[in-house]
Amino acid sequence: QLQLKESGGGLVQAGDSLRLSCADSEGDFRTTTMAWFRQAPGKEREFVAAIAGSSTYYSDSVKGRFTLSRDNAKNTGHLQMSALKPEDAGVYYCATKPRGRGNTQDRNAYNYWGQGTQVTVSS
Repeated sequence: QLQLKESGGGLVQAGDSLRLSCADSEGDFRTTTMAWFRQAPGKEREFVAAIAGSSTYYSDSVKGRFTLSRDNAKNTGHLQMSALKPEDAGVYYCATKPRGRGNTQDRNAYNYWGQGTQVTVSS
């Protein structure tokens, strides 16, 4: 059984909104950073957003359009995506790491990953 389970992907039109969720069955929100990465066909997996405590981090490409929050009681993170663009499409992966380990935007710093959820944005 995977520790991280994503949900909420789907097919939307450009300009629409979508919310992804990541349920962490074993991690401790007090000591972990939760992040979202995405991977489009033929491209490398790239950082999207991360949350550690009350601090959030976003890539320049999504800043102002995406919001990452965390429900600590349920140990679940939510990525609210608005004003979606075709270039936002890809498989979105949730990941966690111990706080302070490596660079927050570096996928190699994360040691737990979900299976991914597909986001498709039609123009």
